[in-house]
Parts: sequence; C-alpha cells; structure tokens
Amino acid sequence: MTTLPGDASTLHDDFGDDGAGAPDPGTPAAKAIEGRSLTQIAWSRLKKDRVAMAAGIIIVVLVLIAIFAPLLASLSGNSDPNQQFMDSIDPNTSMPLGSAGGISSTHWLGLEPVIGRDVLTRVLLGSRISLLIATSASIVSLVIGIALGVIAGYFGGWIDTLISRIMDVFLAFPLLLFALALAAIVSDHAFGMSGDTLHIAMLIFIIGFFGWPYAGRIVRGQTIALRQREFVDAARVLGAKPRRIIMRELMPNLVAPILVYGTLLIPANILFEAALSFLGVGIRPPTPSWGKMLNDAISYYRVDPAFLIIPGAAIFITVMAFNLFGDGLRDAFDPKAH
Repeated sequence: MTTLPGDASTLHDDFGDDGAGAPDPGTPAAKAIEGRSLTQIAWSRLKKDRVAMAAGIIIVVLVLIAIFAPLLASLSGNSDPNQQFMDSIDPNTSMPLGSAGGISSTHWLGLEPVIGRDVLTRVLLGSRISLLIATSASIVSLVIGIALGVIAGYFGGWIDTLISRIMDVFLAFPLLLFALALAAIVSDHAFGMSGDTLHIAMLIFIIGFFGWPYAGRIVRGQTIALRQREFVDAARVLGAKPRRIIMRELMPNLVAPILVYGTLLIPANILFEAALSFLGVGIRPPTPSWGKMLNDAISYYRVDPAFLIIPGAAIFITVMAFNLFGDGLRDAFDPKAH
C-alpha cells in the first residue's frame, strides 16, 4: 500500500512513539528548552561577574574570621585582646619598639602605643562586634520595613498614607543626635542587661529600628507595582485572602530586591557603628571595636600611622566587599538596571 504524506504512520515516525508531537524528555532537544527559574538565571549572571564573585569570597572569609576570631588570634600566641606587652613599649616615647608599629614574629600587626595591646587580636575580635551589630541591625530594619512596606503597598488608601507619613517622620529624625543622647542617659544596667550586652543591644536597636523606613520605601514601591500584575488579579478572583496573596504571590517576587538591599545595608550599618564607636558612644573599652581603635589612633597617627591604617583598612575592605557584591547581585537580578 502506498504511504500518503499525511498518513498516520508517517506522522507517528516524525513525532515519536507517543504521537503527541513532544520530544522525548531524555533527548538533547528537550534539555535545551528546559526552563530556568529567576534564581538560576541570576546565579548564571552572577558567576560571570568576576568582581562580584571575588567580593563574595572576601565576605565569606570575613564571616569565617569573625566566627573563629579567638582561634585565629591564638595562632599568634596572643588570644587575650586586653593583654599588655609593656616590655615591647619604649618607656621614653610610649611607642612600640621596632619599625611599622612594632610588627614582629610575635605581634604580626604590631602593638598599640602606650598600652601595648596586640593589634591583630583586637582587629580579629573587633570584626565580631562590627559584623554582629551590622547584621543584626540590618535584619531588624528589613523585618520591620518589609512588613510595613508590603501592608502599605498592597492595601493602599489611608493605610498607605499613615505608614508613609510615619516613614517620613523617621527619615527626618536626627538619628546621630538621638544615638548620642540615648547612649549618654543609659546606665550600665538596664532592661535586665548590663555591660557589653546592653551596649550591643542598644546599638542594634538604634541602628535597626530607625533604619527601617529605607527598606520600607523600597518594598512599598515594589509591592505597588506587583499588585497590578495578572497573577495577583487571578488569585484575587479565585477568592484568595490578602494574607495568602501577600505570602504566596507577592513575597516570592520581593526576595530579589530585598536580598540586594540587604547586602547594601550591612556595609552602611558597619560604617554607622564605627562612627558611633569613634564618637565614644558605641562599644565601650576595653572591648575591641574598629571604630574605637580609629578613635584611639588619632593621637598617634603622625608617629605611628600603622595603628590607624590597620583598622581603617579592615573597615574599608569589609565595606567595599559588601558594596561590590551588592552591585553584582543587583545586576544579576535586574540586568536592565544600568
């Protein structure tokens, strides 16, 4: 029997065994058209950004340094950040013996003038304080900002107006002056806490609670744009309640901008904590802090610049790494942002 061009057997041979016209899932053609999620696409873009990847590696190293700071400090034999090595201090000048701030095989980054404490140990343990305060404050800001920003953006009306006016009030608040005043009136015992725990909690509260409007504005704007999309209208027509729409439809689409903003917020909070410690209202001595080390170096930077350069370089590298990684993350999720 002659086979016609439109015969079923011909169609069966052309489209495969199932006759449905779809390629076999195991064939290269099927793998070539396999869809990718937004996260997968962003990761593939981020991997091509060498600067962002290098910054990400530096961030991972910094986090590991902060976690294992006591162990790393003990490698040089100086695990106590408050131990004084007065035998290495010149009694006539009160400066470390030797060159470059007293750098030696036992003190890899030198010693502090006058007091004689090991700089490397204090820089390592100071990284814990800076990253702890900056990260915790960023989480506080994001949690409050996301919650109020989504509510304002989704419901609109008088709710949006009220929350927006509250944001304006917080943005106009003199945060630095408030931090100075609060640190001055808080005693060494308050709210069931004392010492370093109290001051760390106070800094996290000040930086985090008064920094949420920035995250709130970003989330509010993104939510206003998303609530008009078709998938939100479809969920609303199907009878989904606002809570389900927010959690199942809006929040997954807000992860990218929140993640990008979070990576840019942490370095800003690191600088703010360092500024407060520099002004004397942050972490109190003898607890090591990068900002406090900069404050102490002011009197000696002319004769011992290493004491100023080392903590300053630690802050610079950390902030630069977070900013570069945040920029790369933003470009990966939104390549049209340029």
